Amino acid sequence: MPLADKEERPARLRVLLVDDQQLLREGLRTLLEMEGITVAGEAADGEAAVRAFEELAPDVVLMDIRMPRMDGVEATRRIRNRAPEARVLVLTTFDEDELVLAAVRAGARGYLLKDVSGADLAAAVRNVAAGGAALAAGVARKVMDAFARLAEPAASTAERHLVEPLSGRERAVLALLARGLSNKEIADQLFLAEGTVKNHVSTILAKIDARDRTQAALKARSLGLLE
Repeated sequence: MPLADKEERPARLRVLLVDDQQLLREGLRTLLEMEGITVAGEAADGEAAVRAFEELAPDVVLMDIRMPRMDGVEATRRIRNRAPEARVLVLTTFDEDELVLAAVRAGARGYLLKDVSGADLAAAVRNVAAGGAALAAGVARKVMDAFARLAEPAASTAERHLVEPLSGRERAVLALLARGLSNKEIADQLFLAEGTVKNHVSTILAKIDARDRTQAALKARSLGLLE
């Protein structure tokens, strides 16, 4: 009787833990490994995190924010500058607006608080590793509110030239489009699906009567839509 072919098991995700508290790192290691996720290494500050990322090339970096020597925001920025495809998931006790937005601008793919359950943390790690995003509910509201605040003030005067005004989300997409970002990069920045961004871009082109992205960027500047 022939032996049955062995099923190939998917490779386990490899995570780099970055936190200045050793006890917390130990707890996270135990939790993640119970969920079938491998901890490839640990770092106690941002500088060590950057070095460890270059040495280990993990699938996801689980990053604290406030640490000695270099904080998590700067470490995230440096890691993303070296490896734009890097996936960083912030895990912290702090949810102040400025920290959340700084982490997102630095390139973090997610922002969770340390009261998250073990199962939800593992699910978030897998989602980020797969190219998705993970935001705590309150954090997601902060991000979207911030983009709305950035987008709305200039609309009343600049958009008088438009047949139909842009929504706050469309203005946020337009601002990133004008910086030369691709649909995928915009999706990563705004935590949207790439298809959703594509639809927003089509709507923007129609509303500002532009034939392509380049003309949209030029027209947006001339109309003052980016101010």
